[in-house]
Amino acid sequence: MKVGVALWLVLVGMAEVVAVVALWRFFVRTERGQEIDTIALTGNSIGQRRVGIITDTVLNTMSVVSIAAAIAAVVFIALLRGRIGLALVSLLFIAGANVTTQVLKAGLYRPMYGVDKIRDQVGNSFPSGHTTAAAAVAVALVFVLPSRVRGIGAVLGAAFAGLVGVATLSAGWHRPSDAVAAMLVVGGWACLAGLVLLFLRRPDADAREGGHWAAVAFLALVGIALLVIAALAMRWTNEVLQIPPDELSRRRLFAAYAGGMAGIAGTACLMIAAMTSTIHTVVPRVRVEQRDAQPA
Repeated sequence: MKVGVALWLVLVGMAEVVAVVALWRFFVRTERGQEIDTIALTGNSIGQRRVGIITDTVLNTMSVVSIAAAIAAVVFIALLRGRIGLALVSLLFIAGANVTTQVLKAGLYRPMYGVDKIRDQVGNSFPSGHTTAAAAVAVALVFVLPSRVRGIGAVLGAAFAGLVGVATLSAGWHRPSDAVAAMLVVGGWACLAGLVLLFLRRPDADAREGGHWAAVAFLALVGIALLVIAALAMRWTNEVLQIPPDELSRRRLFAAYAGGMAGIAGTACLMIAAMTSTIHTVVPRVRVEQRDAQPA
């Protein structure tokens, strides 16, 4: 079982790395990709007054203090369950994902094609730092939660990560590809963390399934459906690239905007579903704890 799970983590991790590179090459390096991203971002003006309060509230929670508190909660839960190695790996996972995003954002080159002249002056914004922080904390919490609540934690974590990613788009802070890439960066590091935890697994571990498969199936189905919507929206947007965004109809802008939101949320769902599918093997219960009626 461990070999099969390790192979799955390697394949998923490699796929996520390849996807990040593909996103960068298309949405950052090509004029067509920048145009699709810009149209989706321009659509955030639709209904912004009504969602502005929600967006501001979500993004204001992503402060240094709140992130530090969330990380402390992750470590506390792991230590409370006697999992020192899990606490350390979770910390390194969160740090690795966030450092990777900041290095990519600072190091990747974004050519200026004149597609989005105002935001081009800011420079590269790929991937999103806020989305990376939210998704990393969400995944780390799923790692450290007891098996009986992992399914609920996975669904809530995907919802939180997706909400923060969508909020960065709604606030005009990031393009859709920035948030999607952030989810994939976190997913890649989650696979690496999973491999380390698999190697460190205790010999008395009980890797029986923990009742999280309903959550995995739900997240996978929702994620696939949302990505299909995103693909259709991008295809529709591709038909009007020759028209400046401020001259597009409200319907076209909203379709692009909704497609961007669907792509972000769908990626969050699939990323956490893939990670949660191996959680019972990567972070299994321990027989001693099970005998004491304290499932891990």
